[in-house]
Amino acid sequence: MFKGKTIIITGASSGLGKALGQRFARQGANLALLARRKDELMAVQKQLQSETANGQRIDIFPCDVSDARQIEKAVGQLVKETGLPDMLVNNAGVLEEGAFEDLPLSSFKTIFDINYFGVVNCIKAVLPYFKKKGAGRIVNIASLGGKMASFGYSAYSSSKFALVGLTETLRMELKPQNIGVTLVCPGEFESPMVDELNRYRSQKNRMITQTVPVLPIDFVADQIISGLLKKRYLIIPGKLAVLLETIARWFPSASRALVDYKLKQV
Repeated sequence: MFKGKTIIITGASSGLGKALGQRFARQGANLALLARRKDELMAVQKQLQSETANGQRIDIFPCDVSDARQIEKAVGQLVKETGLPDMLVNNAGVLEEGAFEDLPLSSFKTIFDINYFGVVNCIKAVLPYFKKKGAGRIVNIASLGGKMASFGYSAYSSSKFALVGLTETLRMELKPQNIGVTLVCPGEFESPMVDELNRYRSQKNRMITQTVPVLPIDFVADQIISGLLKKRYLIIPGKLAVLLETIARWFPSASRALVDYKLKQV
């Protein structure tokens, strides 16, 4: 499915973006890797080039997804150099934990600029090329925190809930144009972002969020690839995460009661 395809991945310099890039590359895809840190992008590019076949392209485009002009320029350069893309994976994201009353407005703005408007910027830049090609797929990496709120995630969960709503709308609007949409909602998994969070997160946040144990990043990446191969709309890695999301959706009062019970244990 991915052989010979051109796949754009944001937040590709580390974590899940890098893990997905490795898997797409192994299956013969050409990659356009986007992230803010040029040095880290170059390191990923070098590693992937050493693991891929001759003729496979691994291109990097240092840019900030929250800057619409940078994204438009990067995508334009990509199309000029490699042709029309086949898939966009919106993986770039940031996370900050803290009680609502303690988080400054700047934190809400920064998180929304990247987690939500960063996705909007990338889709706006890529969509005209998908339409020109007559096909394409948008993969939005949201979070289980975009389906179920957690203590200390007033800014983060709000951005991911917004992304879930955007993705649901895009699925309806773009399906008639032969452009597929996939929503990915993982719980916590091993990543530099979670490592940083663990330095300061509250006990209440840990108690609620890790109701679903932290997953290995390779497991999450494999689950995403498997779901994409099956052209699924919703991918939630892990059976327990699927169960909890189902309970929250169909029995919200029970889900809230469970959260309240766990908070009392702290």
